[in-house]
Amino acid sequence: MSITSESTPRSPSRRSWWLAGGMLGLAFGYFFWYTPYAALTKSLSSGLLPGMDRQVGGLVLLPAAALGTLVGAPLFLAVTGWWRYIGTRRLAGRLLRLPSRTMIIAGFFMALVIATTTLNYTFAGVSILFMLLMMRAGVLILSPIVDTVRRRRVRVYSWAALGFSLAAVVTALSDVNNYTLTLGAVASLAFYFTGYIGRFEIMSRIAKTGHERTDRRYFAEEAVTSAGWQVALCAVLAAVGVGPISAALREGFTTFLVTPAVVLAFGIGLLYSALYVYGTLIYLDPREYTWCVPANRCASLLSGLVASFGLTALTGIAAPGTGQLIATGFILLAILALSYPAVRTSLQRSGRPLLLFVCGGNTCRSAMAEAIAHTAIAAGRCRITSAGLNATPGTPMADQALAALTELGIRAPADHRARQLTPDLIIAAHTLYCMTTAHRDAVMALAPDAAAKTILLDPDGDIPDPHGQPPSAYRECADRIKQVLAQRLAPIGSGPAPAVQ
Repeated sequence: MSITSESTPRSPSRRSWWLAGGMLGLAFGYFFWYTPYAALTKSLSSGLLPGMDRQVGGLVLLPAAALGTLVGAPLFLAVTGWWRYIGTRRLAGRLLRLPSRTMIIAGFFMALVIATTTLNYTFAGVSILFMLLMMRAGVLILSPIVDTVRRRRVRVYSWAALGFSLAAVVTALSDVNNYTLTLGAVASLAFYFTGYIGRFEIMSRIAKTGHERTDRRYFAEEAVTSAGWQVALCAVLAAVGVGPISAALREGFTTFLVTPAVVLAFGIGLLYSALYVYGTLIYLDPREYTWCVPANRCASLLSGLVASFGLTALTGIAAPGTGQLIATGFILLAILALSYPAVRTSLQRSGRPLLLFVCGGNTCRSAMAEAIAHTAIAAGRCRITSAGLNATPGTPMADQALAALTELGIRAPADHRARQLTPDLIIAAHTLYCMTTAHRDAVMALAPDAAAKTILLDPDGDIPDPHGQPPSAYRECADRIKQVLAQRLAPIGSGPAPAVQ
């Protein structure tokens, strides 16, 4: 199932200031908002704030926090205009912007994550640091499992980042002074991991494409549905349940709402809405989860450390111990591993320029263009590669395309394997040659700043996809690509570094 629809905006959106800095900017945004969220949740649940005469149980503050999220999510979508990415459905004869059924399910899983994230900081007699580390370790371990199930390639530097992140968690465990987990804490962690498993499964299937409209539709629909689910679940349990859990939730919906602390609990929900934006956009990056999860978790672990030092300064509670400080060193090593692609790209930019051919699946048109370009440019002048916007990584070149190249006297690359177009690859490229206007629009949606270097391979129009057609269509396609490349690449063979033409 694809969540791309006719109702989504057609033109590439401009990059907002709060999205500046790419993945580093997202990680900083997540760190920026998670720090006060963690500090406020810990302070409120532990009774550390001035004027508080008692602790506030997690289930008591949960309804107010859920209401804060219910306000924060649509507020963000309204301010940014991202509500326009929500798909349209016909209801009672009217066309309305409503999430799909799949995204309603995704929202339920995310509601489990939101509710239990707040709840996990509030269990009496359970170490907050221990719960935080359990959450971080669990999601880190989940990431390569999900990648394996989804058959995503995991790069060496992603494994390195994952290893350093887990080392940080294990090292920080030495600072935990209480390893007790109550039944409620175990249940909360179970729901937390269930939420992430369901969320990652749906996200992998219908989003995480690198296509801006598709991923933003996922984000917008998950944001509104998860906020609604969270309030609904709290309300249902409070209304129909029995026992201490329902009693605490009923208190949260009644007497707690008229206390001064409700403003702070509501603020917890607003802060989570803000950090959710950055955290979700990190996960929606098209790279493997084994890369994205450490990027998210490193920011989270650092923010927890900063929040703890802040509370030490304000309230006098014990400062983080040696284990957490050593863990910070492992986090920095993980960040270096995560930065490897960007560093490599910077070094490559100073060398030979990269020409990148782009189509849909990277098994026919762009793959043939790559092979033909290798014969048209003197060895060593440029680096040449190809990628697909919707590629299935590892797929070989189509047999008909190989045959067409052979008929043209072009050495057919039998070892070609399709690769997915990524933002990093776009940034590294000197020039991107797209097979169709739709491909060019998709590239600019993925990386708006690349517009100046992203052009149609044939300036006279689109090169049609021969997939599913007779061999003659593949030969005509290959011949057209060869003729166009002869004009495009002629100046590169003997001149200076190529310019965008």
